[in-house]
Amino acid sequence: MKFEGCFTAIVTPFNGTGCKPPIDWDAYEKLLEFQDKNKIDGIIACGTTGESPTLSHAEHCRVIEKTVEHSKALVVAGTGSNSTWEAIELTKEAANAGAHASLQVCPYYNKPSQEGLFRHFAAIAEAVDLPMILYNIPGRTSREIAPETMARLTEEYSSVIGVKEATGNPEVWREIRDKCGKNFLILSGNDGDTYELMRSYGAKGVVSVVSNIIPAEMVSFTQLGLAGRFEEMKKEHERLAELFDVMFIDTNPIPVKEAMNRMGIEAGGYRLPMCETSADKRDNLFKVLEKYGLLEG
Repeated sequence: MKFEGCFTAIVTPFNGTGCKPPIDWDAYEKLLEFQDKNKIDGIIACGTTGESPTLSHAEHCRVIEKTVEHSKALVVAGTGSNSTWEAIELTKEAANAGAHASLQVCPYYNKPSQEGLFRHFAAIAEAVDLPMILYNIPGRTSREIAPETMARLTEEYSSVIGVKEATGNPEVWREIRDKCGKNFLILSGNDGDTYELMRSYGAKGVVSVVSNIIPAEMVSFTQLGLAGRFEEMKKEHERLAELFDVMFIDTNPIPVKEAMNRMGIEAGGYRLPMCETSADKRDNLFKVLEKYGLLEG
């Protein structure tokens, strides 16, 4: 399996907004069908964009099962937690469901040391025989997985194959490549970083938010990078830059769900503490969508 290209960090559609609106399973299947029609390379189920912190254990597992059942793409299951035993249980469930890999977020809130991080990921690797992609996003977790820790994990566990890199820091990107070697998989964790990560640091693609609305264009974008056609990729990066930026005008996945619903792609509501964006941000978002020709009428 080649974990390269564009992987959509897919939203979880809810019937309304509130404490626990039910998942709209029919809408979810339609979202997967939309991604398949546009030849997406992979789906990240139960990631940040999927509002995974608000899903129950049973819902979490069912989303992964549904994704495996209805997607033709590679399925990477977000099964991370700040509790090691819970991450192991979720990863076992994902493996049993047929997921092709797990995405393991850096444990959040309890702020472990690098040794604690190593032991956390090592325990998962020892418990479950499934390729693991680390998820480095200190803006959400308050802890960074140090490149040295990544290198140590890859040296001791062949199942630790790469990282979803979302620090936005080129110095970190350089250290990861230097310390982890040329075969270590790097996927951009931010749409806007994809061009530079692929051009200069050997990344193999992106875990994308914006591909929820323009999957075909994001597949083409990453294919340019994989083919080494970086001048063309740069032009696409510059063309899409405003769309990349506006998807983070508010906390993810608020803007992308607003965009999807406005475009007629059923994304549903939110689970608290996520909620709709403000009127001014919504207006700015829709202006950008209109600029890119993504709104009808």
